[in-house]
Amino acid sequence: MAAESPMESLREEATCPICLEYFTAPVTLECGHNFCQICISQYWEGAGPTASCPQCRATVPQRPLRPNRQLANVVEIARRLSLQDAGGAGVCREHQEVLKLFCEEDQTPICVVCDRSRAHRAHTVVPVEEAAQEYKEKCQARLKTLREEREKLLGWKATGERRSQEYLKQTQAERQRIVAEFQQLRQFLEVQERLLLAQLEKLDEEIVRLQADNVRKLSAQISCLSQLIGELEGKCQQPACEFLQDARSALSRCETGQFQQPEEISLELEKRIGGFSQKATALSESLREFKDTLPFALEGARGKSLGAFRQVTVTLDPDTAHPDLVLSGDRKGVRQADTRKPRPKNPERFDSELCVLGCERFTSGRHCWEVEVGNGGYWAVGVARESVNRKGQISLTPEGGIWAVRLCGEHFLALASPATSLPLSRAPSRIRVCLDCDRGQVTFINAGDEAPIFTFPPGSLLGERIRPWFRVGLGSPLQLCP
Repeated sequence: MAAESPMESLREEATCPICLEYFTAPVTLECGHNFCQICISQYWEGAGPTASCPQCRATVPQRPLRPNRQLANVVEIARRLSLQDAGGAGVCREHQEVLKLFCEEDQTPICVVCDRSRAHRAHTVVPVEEAAQEYKEKCQARLKTLREEREKLLGWKATGERRSQEYLKQTQAERQRIVAEFQQLRQFLEVQERLLLAQLEKLDEEIVRLQADNVRKLSAQISCLSQLIGELEGKCQQPACEFLQDARSALSRCETGQFQQPEEISLELEKRIGGFSQKATALSESLREFKDTLPFALEGARGKSLGAFRQVTVTLDPDTAHPDLVLSGDRKGVRQADTRKPRPKNPERFDSELCVLGCERFTSGRHCWEVEVGNGGYWAVGVARESVNRKGQISLTPEGGIWAVRLCGEHFLALASPATSLPLSRAPSRIRVCLDCDRGQVTFINAGDEAPIFTFPPGSLLGERIRPWFRVGLGSPLQLCP
């Protein structure tokens, strides 16, 4: 057996016999043995005034223990030497040989004596430098991958921040535009209010003046009549001879019909009053219409603030078209055929609903295309998942993998769950489909007047390739716009 090395002897002298670790705050007993202060205190816990030494069993008093500062310094030196020894070339503690080999199974450095021992005889062993080089290469490869991942994440972060700043600028511009428009609206309403109130005030003055004139005229006529009544009453009290002397003259002065009816509010004045009521009603109706269309206007502003959509050319996929549909030669138009023609029964083809998909497939970015729906009464336009059901009865809803708007006779609907009636006076003849794959959102816009029609909420169609989708009704051909 190899002799014990000086380092091992020093480590043994600096080790507490109780916890078998380096001394912590060592103290010395009467018998001369040393222990950690906390170890001997716990060992003597519950003992009487005297106790025994854990090492030699000698009886010693439990008086205040003396710290051994010199031993504490030696322990600190032993700790530092141990750390230096561990960080150097490395020596086998058991055989005191240099650790020149590396055991792959145990993942530990060993010496040549360990390599010949029964513990490592069947293990794969390579030189330490070779193993270190191999693992360094693996670490470098892993570092390269991690750095690339970090750069990719930093790029995504920068792109997201840049895009967020662009969106914030656009929303700020929209905010300023909306504030300006509402300010103009408030100014317009204030001007209209002042104008109408001023005109009403003039009308009040005219009515008061007319009423004052009528009161003055009526008061004069009432006074005249009161005087005549008094005169006739006095005449009637006279004796017959005196009464008859001036009777004819008195009667002629009291003839009826000589008093005029006062002027009433003219028909023109009534029309003017009615005109104010009509103006107020018209203004109220305009504000009500504005209030009803405000959510759609704001939705449109939100859509515009998301950034520009790339206009794409969409062509129809004949392999998906229902057998009753006829595609134009350029695959831009589709209509219902008068008679069914034989078509291959491929799995991509719709066999119950008169549907067809576009050839294009989208997984990212913002794209838009326009469809001429004409004046037909039965059609549907939108997008669908790549995996949308093509056979048998299909669900024309987001749960069925379809997001679209539909005209069914007089009913213009968004195919949500449940179907949402769209408050438009008339169905559009040309629809723009705006697909935002990054947000998982699709918006429909009336291409004729740029008015928003309907927006499915963000996150509705994430996670799969999306394709344009069309449904055709009898007498309702669809045409993709260039």
